[in-house]
Amino acid sequence: MALSQNTGVPWIMCQQWDAPDPVINTCNSFYCDDFKPNYPTMPKIWTENWPGWFKTFGGRDPHRPPEDVAYAVARFFQKGGSVHNYYMYHGGTNFGRTSGGPFITTSYDYDAPIDEYGLPRFPKWGHLKELHQAIKMCEHALLNNNPTLVNLGPKQEADVYEDQSGTSCAAFIANLDDKNEKTVQFRNVSYTLPAWSVSILPDCKNVVFNTAKVRSQTSTVEMVPELLQPSMASPNKDLKASNWEIFVEKAGIWGEADFTVNGFVDHINTTKDTTDYLWLTTRLFVDENEEFLKKGNKPTLLIESKGHALHAFVNGILQASASGNGTVSPFKFKGPVSLKAGKNDIAILSMTVGLQNAGSFYEWVGAGLTSLKLIGLKNGTVDLSNTTWTYKMGLEGEHLSLYDADASKHVSWTKVSGPPKNQPLTWYKAIVDAPPGDEPIGLDMVHMGKGLAWLNGEQIGRYWPRKAPSDKCVKACDYRGKFNPDKCNKGCGEASQRWYHVPRSWFKPSGNVLVMFEEKGGDPTQIRFSRRKLPTLCAHVADDHPSFVTNNMQKSKASLELKCPMNTQISSFKFASYGTPTGTCQSYAVGDCHDPNSTSILEKLCLNKNECIVELSKDNFKTEICPDVTKKLAVEVTCS
Repeated sequence: MALSQNTGVPWIMCQQWDAPDPVINTCNSFYCDDFKPNYPTMPKIWTENWPGWFKTFGGRDPHRPPEDVAYAVARFFQKGGSVHNYYMYHGGTNFGRTSGGPFITTSYDYDAPIDEYGLPRFPKWGHLKELHQAIKMCEHALLNNNPTLVNLGPKQEADVYEDQSGTSCAAFIANLDDKNEKTVQFRNVSYTLPAWSVSILPDCKNVVFNTAKVRSQTSTVEMVPELLQPSMASPNKDLKASNWEIFVEKAGIWGEADFTVNGFVDHINTTKDTTDYLWLTTRLFVDENEEFLKKGNKPTLLIESKGHALHAFVNGILQASASGNGTVSPFKFKGPVSLKAGKNDIAILSMTVGLQNAGSFYEWVGAGLTSLKLIGLKNGTVDLSNTTWTYKMGLEGEHLSLYDADASKHVSWTKVSGPPKNQPLTWYKAIVDAPPGDEPIGLDMVHMGKGLAWLNGEQIGRYWPRKAPSDKCVKACDYRGKFNPDKCNKGCGEASQRWYHVPRSWFKPSGNVLVMFEEKGGDPTQIRFSRRKLPTLCAHVADDHPSFVTNNMQKSKASLELKCPMNTQISSFKFASYGTPTGTCQSYAVGDCHDPNSTSILEKLCLNKNECIVELSKDNFKTEICPDVTKKLAVEVTCS
């Protein structure tokens, strides 16, 4: 069917081992150097190189080291790769309800070289930039020659692209050992290769780049909080007072019910993804002679669900919340529930948190309750799974378009002296001004429960500061060896997502309408806008790092480059040492060998500049100190 369209361009299928000729199969992976297309006439294409991984609500924060990303790319081109694509190079945001998974966070930052706020992520961005500059220098040799494999050791090899005349030559020398540095002989020259690295030689002689030696600066991100500013267009400038309004949802069916059936329906097949929410209610009569009423005990509620999450209410009071996790949608809940003598109204708010987006027959993966039982009544277990349930799709606030400033003018919001805390099923509205400056903005929701947020009718997305497990994180990531999404986790015990990207273009000069729907309760007085800033830069480079090399192979000394964000300058040096400094960014320390003039030299060359390049030369530093020791320059600066 595809071929019959006669598009004039080739068709490809990502990660499809049985793609039929002439459809080109391609590779999606962390590594594609060993990938071979189905037919020898087809190019070797890498459609998805994953430079990071996505986060899930309740999951840890995965990171992939820049050294490993560069290693994978260099190996791909070393082994004859033709086309390479990053997934993703610019991180994104799942605005509204567009996230997949399920449970993938609103942030789709992906640890990408450019983050979801549009800022370069150093050192990954800088390291990959230098990598592709080095590969570009090999262009002529790669396009016009086939590689020759040269074995240099048990886990060391070179692939050489050279024409018969010798006028065009490029080489990639790899050390596949994931633990040990090795020194090899290539064309009568000695080359030292860090573990798990590739050296690129555009002229088969000079190393212009090694994937394990990061020369690029490192940036430290700060989210600087700002109090929600009451709009200058408001007559009352105290946001804690009349600028807050609320609308409280009823726990259960609002308006006219959509339908009533015996038993449970599939959530997704019912709502058709027009909303995250599906109400289902029933009524239970409790005899006044029940033993648990006399003894002050509580029956046990048992719920089984295909996913993704739910809140359970009895007589309008939130009794329990439950959900699956980032890898498993089905879940079970078991917990006490408060019942009274006589009629008890049971209302379940079933919720989706993104839809299945991968796997075989994923369109058939459902959600919603499959069983609800009560244990501890005199007649034994009471199974309500097949009783009569009444359903209503969505929230009343969604129906009333409370997130739309114009539509909600016709709704009876309640003005409050201060927004109520820990109150479920509550819509909050505040009129605010934009934070000052021009930095990207994130909405800090760490003190809220779970829900949705909008600004001026634009849906920021789902918020859920669900905490990650407190184990299996690393203080420092070892880039050596095969990467997997659980190798270099951070954020243990912290909210999987605290800040939610709000584009500056969504703000008006004044009178911005911030609306939130809170499902289970939080503290809206703690909500903050935060400005995303890169105030601290670090960089370190060693004497033996590959030098900057031009296309005509003119070499310079090893150099350190610093560049502050736009409209800022290097305002101070927190640390500077040429010699043998130790530690990492924000924890550097002077080593046994140190040029005491390091700071003054750097201040002279870089202070009050947006960017500067400093050579590790005798013109700048005392290169004669500590002879026979590889020296390096480590720097930490403030940009303002």
